Amino acid sequence: MTIEHDTSEGPGKGPRHLPPHLRRRGWVVLPAVAVALAVGVAGGAVAMKMVRPTAEMAPMTPVAISAMPTSGLVTIKGTVAEIYGNKFVLQDASGRALVETGPAGEGGGLVTQNEAVTVQGRFDQGFVQASYLVDKDGKAEELRAPGPPPPPPPEFGGPAHPPRP
Repeated sequence: MTIEHDTSEGPGKGPRHLPPHLRRRGWVVLPAVAVALAVGVAGGAVAMKMVRPTAEMAPMTPVAISAMPTSGLVTIKGTVAEIYGNKFVLQDASGRALVETGPAGEGGGLVTQNEAVTVQGRFDQGFVQASYLVDKDGKAEELRAPGPPPPPPPEFGGPAHPPRP
């Protein structure tokens, strides 16, 4: 007894018998999809890192002006001694510090002389780049959108003279 299969496509032409170039296509698509997913995950991680809150938004205990670190995030508290456009001198019992307020301080209406304020920002190159200003009533004002941290110092591979913002 002989069993014969009658197909109009002929031998080897059915769906089980794909040509080699079509069988390999599935193995090419799979790595491409995996690469696309990996790129998406990496892009999402970078985006989340860029939009998450920075350390500057965390409350910090004020330090004496004379005890400020040579660079980094600081919170200082004192009275406004002098005003120079968008900069002012903050004074406490231990010393004085120049505070730069950026465009928010243009016009001199941000602080007044002899006003008690708390400043949070980044101390670098001899002055504090203020990010937040808190008045005596506890009202906080954000002075600039948080940006990227400054470049590393030259001894850690940074430029010899970093650009000023």
